[in-house]
Amino acid sequence: MALNHSIARAWASQAEVGASLKPSNKDRSATSRSATMQAYAELHCISNFTFLRGASFPEELVERAEVLEYSAIAITDECSLSGVVRAHMAAKERSIKLIIGSEFVLRETATEPVQDEQMIRKDLDEPLARNRNALNNGMRIVLLALNRKGYGELSHLISCARLQANKGEYRIDSKLLQEKFSNDCALLWIPNLKQSDACIESQAGYLRELTVDNLWIAAELLLNGYDRLKLKRLRKLGKSFDIPVCAAGGVYMHEAGRRIVQDTLTAIRLGQPLAEIGFAAEPNSQRHLRAIEQLKKLYPAQLLEETLIIANRCDFSLDELRYEYPSELVPKEHTAHSWLWQLTREGIKKRWPGGISKKNQKLIEHEMRLIKQLSYEHFFLTVHEIVCFAVDQNIYCQGRGSAANSAVCYCLGITQVSPDHAELLFERFLSPERSEPPDIDVDFENSRREEVIQHIYQKYGRHRTAIAATVITYRSRSAVRDVGKALGLDDELINRIAKSIFWWGSDLQEQLSDSGVDYTEPKIKTLITVCQSLMGFPRHLSQHVGGFVISQGDLSHLVPIENAAMADRTIIQWDKDDLKSLGLLKVDVLALGMLSAIHKAIDLVNSYTIEEVGMDRISLKEDSKVYDMICEADTVGVFQIESRAQMSMLPRLKPRSYYDLVIQIAIVRPGPIQGDMVHPYLERRKNPSKIKYESEAVRQTLERTLGVPIFQEQIMKLAMVAAGFSAGEADQLRRAMAAWKKKGGLEPFQDRLVSGMRARGYSEEFALRIYSQIKGFGDYGFPESHSASFALLAYVSSWLKCYHPAAFCCALLNSQPMGFYLPAQLIQDATRHGVAVLCVNVNESCYDSTLEFDRKLPDKPALRLGFSLVKGLSVLGAESICLARSSGRFTSVQDLLTRAVLNKKDSESLAAADALNTLSGDRHRAFWTVAGADKPLSFSDFQADSPAGGQVLAIEESGFGVDVLLPVPSEANNIMADYASTGLTLRRHPVALLRPHLDLYKVASASSLASLQNESRIKAVGIVTSRQRPQTAAGVTFLTLEDESGFVNVVVWPSLGEKQRPIVRRAVLIGVVGHVQKSDGVIHLIARELVDLSHWLGAMNLSSRNFI
Repeated sequence: MALNHSIARAWASQAEVGASLKPSNKDRSATSRSATMQAYAELHCISNFTFLRGASFPEELVERAEVLEYSAIAITDECSLSGVVRAHMAAKERSIKLIIGSEFVLRETATEPVQDEQMIRKDLDEPLARNRNALNNGMRIVLLALNRKGYGELSHLISCARLQANKGEYRIDSKLLQEKFSNDCALLWIPNLKQSDACIESQAGYLRELTVDNLWIAAELLLNGYDRLKLKRLRKLGKSFDIPVCAAGGVYMHEAGRRIVQDTLTAIRLGQPLAEIGFAAEPNSQRHLRAIEQLKKLYPAQLLEETLIIANRCDFSLDELRYEYPSELVPKEHTAHSWLWQLTREGIKKRWPGGISKKNQKLIEHEMRLIKQLSYEHFFLTVHEIVCFAVDQNIYCQGRGSAANSAVCYCLGITQVSPDHAELLFERFLSPERSEPPDIDVDFENSRREEVIQHIYQKYGRHRTAIAATVITYRSRSAVRDVGKALGLDDELINRIAKSIFWWGSDLQEQLSDSGVDYTEPKIKTLITVCQSLMGFPRHLSQHVGGFVISQGDLSHLVPIENAAMADRTIIQWDKDDLKSLGLLKVDVLALGMLSAIHKAIDLVNSYTIEEVGMDRISLKEDSKVYDMICEADTVGVFQIESRAQMSMLPRLKPRSYYDLVIQIAIVRPGPIQGDMVHPYLERRKNPSKIKYESEAVRQTLERTLGVPIFQEQIMKLAMVAAGFSAGEADQLRRAMAAWKKKGGLEPFQDRLVSGMRARGYSEEFALRIYSQIKGFGDYGFPESHSASFALLAYVSSWLKCYHPAAFCCALLNSQPMGFYLPAQLIQDATRHGVAVLCVNVNESCYDSTLEFDRKLPDKPALRLGFSLVKGLSVLGAESICLARSSGRFTSVQDLLTRAVLNKKDSESLAAADALNTLSGDRHRAFWTVAGADKPLSFSDFQADSPAGGQVLAIEESGFGVDVLLPVPSEANNIMADYASTGLTLRRHPVALLRPHLDLYKVASASSLASLQNESRIKAVGIVTSRQRPQTAAGVTFLTLEDESGFVNVVVWPSLGEKQRPIVRRAVLIGVVGHVQKSDGVIHLIARELVDLSHWLGAMNLSSRNFI
């Protein structure tokens, strides 16, 4: 397949074109950095936030403009301000002015652009209000903000245009522009000279009436063969209507080399192969930022000077934006500060009914002073109101993250971490020196968060609140699929390549290393090259997981708002990083599946126990039986401590208290691991005599973690007490250590730390060790407050698993998808804890899984699986079954199908899941019965005097069929069908069927590993349930295999992993030859050889959880 000839020729010469357009040393010497010599400002430039059109990041455009010595550059994405914050931050680091603007194409709201010239001519003599056909025929304009008011009006116009259309689209016509246009914006008109003179003249007249002083015609000369004629016509048009003409580049990319990407994006946007896009592709690569010397050869000096005049009139920076939180939450008789104090005092009485300690009182007063100093009272009050709504509606919620460092948040009920149980450092959350707003993350039940979201919309109005955006970028699979289609590759080949991409690898070629792709083939080489260039490009905007921006006035004057894909949702055009860069506040209304699971489990427990339990009552207990279970790493399904790495650490750390759990959760993170904090802590926990403190101040800071800094707050406190940092400086250190691997910037703190510690009598060895541990936090370390919040949920979920395993498993199943394990593993674990699990049954099951009780064992319920686990069964079908069953149990398949009015797909899904067993027998008979049953009748067919009613009775009386001899499915057939229909089986584990054969080869079971000696050489076989390749593990892969007796934890060293990569990545059933490694109760199987035994399972459909 050949590419379009002109495109292919242009691509082949990109290197030469790019080199010829780079400014030479001679050019640079001729163009000094003197402001008087900066002869051009680019006023029309789109970035890749004009999705599938722009081919450069905003930062790249700004950086290139500075290199070319432009006086200013405007980012003017189409009906969007999505990329301007990135451009703003880049411009602040450089000596170039940024202009904020946006491009628009006017069209009729409900129709495509009008192409009929006769329709346009009919309106020539009519008033402006009726010249809609000419004006909305694809007229292209650019608006530039001249000041803060102009920016607000531009943002509002974008919002109006976006909210009139579906997600990702906009609609703007001459009427809307006339209503919303502000004279605080400059307007550049880009006439389409291919349109008729009448159409162009009508547009000119309309724009002249719209604005006189702020209107220009933009001349974009792109070396396409008729630049001189185009310029002549534009200048004549400007003279006729008294509109000045300025130069503009119509820029799509920062340099010519991006032409390849830009053409590909065009093909993707049009949904056509590159070979077929024809004139839709740019004829050359001139839509890039060009050298000023080249522009001087193209444009008269007057047009270049006009760009400087316009740029000088644009006097607005995003730094001018000011954000006001809603004020209506404050009663009239209070100020925001006094009202926050009153609510805090009420919280103090609830949290400490016996009286608050002097330490905590002093802490709260300190926080309130800082909150007042920084004017954040409304922020706290807004979050408090949202939490109060959730509590009133019995929606579980809990604040986490740095906000858990706030005693005020604890008093307000936003967080649950008491200052009595954790060492809070408020400056980790809020300090005067921080240039970023505080961050309060509140988790709500996943299943009920939408209620909270709609409450926010209803309380503040959609004009004042919206969700922050998330920028969806091209990743390996999406890039391969889109670029493959653009290159005209066969769909089958594209699918094969995309499905071959695995979830680890430093680049696309490594990710495709097992795909069998021939990299020497030209089409594949082009695919890989273009995909690599496209990786990370923004594809579209989605909604943040829960970051809300709430304003006092119209939010659309601060940032554009547009529709989200979900109904009743709107998003702003900036993401969380943009908001953070500008210092704008957001409230994170997040979803946490474990909160839903805990709430459901507690409701189930309270339904059959005498003593009522609740989260608060459970979290106050320190139950030795619960900690015994945790120390044995019996934590499948438990929040935060269920992963492979956590379960390996539990027998070593042996948590016996809440604070031990806080440490457990935080220590199994890249930061402590890379900072060499894990082994020293474990050694000191075993042998307290090794604990040493360099001073009393260090002891007070590190005593809770045995002298080893594990939390971010401890690093900050150490810098304060040992090196003389202020609280704000310590927070700057925290931010630097979180970003140093990407951006650097930690080095200046090394000298300050070491010299500060030496000056206070500490050894250089101690100072350097602390600095090394700080660097480890660049790989992600937990704040203590965050870990403390999670530890509460870890303990509550552990308690529920320990004392109520059936209710806990039931709640987990009803909260899927969540966690580390699939339903099959959760159910296997529940059965190992003595829970009786009952199959899906049309006469017993509900949509969700439920508990069933035996009178003899009222406190030991069985777990009945629900219809939600049946693949292919619709929610409506499941609800119909439950509703029909309320009038009596089903007596036959025909009775079920008739009363529940099930369609063919639903009835066959039930048969496949063996849910009809009690009505029809095995699966084969169930399918036969369903196939032979009469079609379900509608309600009207059941009238007593109708023929259909009599027919149904006759069928019921006669049995509606004949008995036939059908083959009985084997156990293996049933197990395979179970996995295919529900993803799990209650019969024997698949490996149990293979055990007689495995015993012949002396293959050990998972349960037998505990009795083996360390370093014993063994063989093991199991189904892969998870694959992990942590970045901190230096290429080591961890596999979890499951057999009929439990789990086998397999360690695959990098050399073996590379050698047998296809097995590690894709095998479903793996045989392992290796040796047992035992340490502190942790058992691993170190692999020496891997064997893919997936073919033993036939067509069994199994999946695993894969984590990088």
